[in-house]
Amino acid sequence: MNLKVISFQLADSIDIKLFKSSFPATLHYSDTDELFYAIDNQKYLYVFKYGIVCFLGYSETEMAAFFKIIEPLCKNLFDQRLSDEFDIETEAPAINYGYNKIEIPAPGVDELRLIMLNVSQSVALDYYNQQTNSLLEETNSHTQLLERKGKIFMGGIKLKKYIGRTLNLKNRISANLYIFDSPEETWENENLNKLDIGLKKTFDLQARFRTIQEGLGIVKENMELFRDLLQNRNSNTLEWVVIILILVEVINIFIRSPK
Repeated sequence: MNLKVISFQLADSIDIKLFKSSFPATLHYSDTDELFYAIDNQKYLYVFKYGIVCFLGYSETEMAAFFKIIEPLCKNLFDQRLSDEFDIETEAPAINYGYNKIEIPAPGVDELRLIMLNVSQSVALDYYNQQTNSLLEETNSHTQLLERKGKIFMGGIKLKKYIGRTLNLKNRISANLYIFDSPEETWENENLNKLDIGLKKTFDLQARFRTIQEGLGIVKENMELFRDLLQNRNSNTLEWVVIILILVEVINIFIRSPK
């Protein structure tokens, strides 16, 4: 049997507390950050607080209908959804990992949840990588101007917004670090642990996460340089203002002094 998993990054966040109180399906697992529903036989739904929804066994029509239900509960809904798909071939003689697919003998609900979790992790990494690349592009534009002109063309407000975007992204990744960890079930079940390790290798999650961290490190280093340059520029400006004021005062003294 062939099953299809598809995960979407819909928004910055989803009010899962409100969703949980209004969605009538059977809840198989829940905590403050995620809800996992057993909808029907071989049909599951995974909802994450941080804007991700994952489907298994849903048709296009069913997913479109579900989006209409959950979109009012989303904060900062995206115009374009990031997504990732993954195929599950059941009744295989042994577990085998392929390109965007897994062959597995007889997956239970915990195995299916683990697969859906890793697909969702992959989507989250795509989103954070996209955001990091955007910051890197902005950083590179400023460093190129610094190389050509010898100064940065960035005012205090623009720099503060740039710092705010960087810190906001770093905070969101830190808040979502839990989705890059293995579920507690894998600590006690050797088979689930092996499956989790295999899926993480298949999606290359650790390497992709390190790439994002390295990119943010570069942005942070440049951000501190820009801040120091701006502070130095402001300091120089202030010194010139003081010198001019002193000069004006000296001139006034000479003008007012009796001849």
